[in-house]
Amino acid sequence: MAKIYQKENSALKIAVSEKGAELQSLIDKSTGQEYMWSGDPAVWGKHSPVLFPVVGTLKDNTYEYEGRRYHLNRHGFAREMNFVPVGQLADEIVFLLKQTEETLGVYPFEFDLKLKYRLDGKTLTVTYDVCNTGAQKMWFSIGGHPAFKLPLFRGDAYAEYALEFEEKEHAGKWPIEAGGLLAREPVPFLNNTNILRLNKGLFAKDAVVLKDLRSRRLALRSDRTGTGFDFSWTGFPYLGIWAAPGADFVCIEPWCGIADTVGSGQDLTEKEGICGLEPGRHFIRSWSVTIIS
Repeated sequence: MAKIYQKENSALKIAVSEKGAELQSLIDKSTGQEYMWSGDPAVWGKHSPVLFPVVGTLKDNTYEYEGRRYHLNRHGFAREMNFVPVGQLADEIVFLLKQTEETLGVYPFEFDLKLKYRLDGKTLTVTYDVCNTGAQKMWFSIGGHPAFKLPLFRGDAYAEYALEFEEKEHAGKWPIEAGGLLAREPVPFLNNTNILRLNKGLFAKDAVVLKDLRSRRLALRSDRTGTGFDFSWTGFPYLGIWAAPGADFVCIEPWCGIADTVGSGQDLTEKEGICGLEPGRHFIRSWSVTIIS
């Protein structure tokens, strides 16, 4: 069984598993309120997986690099691997994953992937730090997949919540077709609005996939109480919003990378959203959640 690590400050308490360096719990200590999805395996047995070295689905679960074909399942392998804690402070913990013989068989790059969880007042910041430790340019995607319980508070209903973006958005959504691939073109979705009302039918055909939003922050609030949380992200060009069919949660997913489209070629270096990293360099991105109670 995977070991669980806990950290807390005066306001928040978190629990993180060594498996996938996955956030399991986020509790507001002033109220005892849990903000993360339970991970019920009968519905969806994850809480907040890291997506690496791909985000979403590859066409035929396959990519090509330097004349070879490699197989990777949806969202990559990091979420299923054990990370090692490499740094702890009173309000911070850092986990590390390195390449193994097994990963090199499906992904021919050497890397250090660090996940850092830091508490500051009522804010939790999650940081991804990718370092290319090999001798060749490294190609990868990375993304977050945190699942927040919904409704948050007793007495609320799912449809009494909305996502409020910091900017008015005019953006289509990219439908997900059979096999988990994106359609070639978007369909109308956000029309000069900053409000997205949540309902379980929104995810009947998988995730809402958005590209190049103006906003870098949104709020999720209860209509009844006005409480909830703020969520912010920087440097992620894509955002996914998802829940399993009929499930009592919503995932807010900042991505550096995206699923293949139905017409994609399979050359890794030409994949939409792929990140290229030179030897010895770091790629760092963070997202944060701030509890409003």
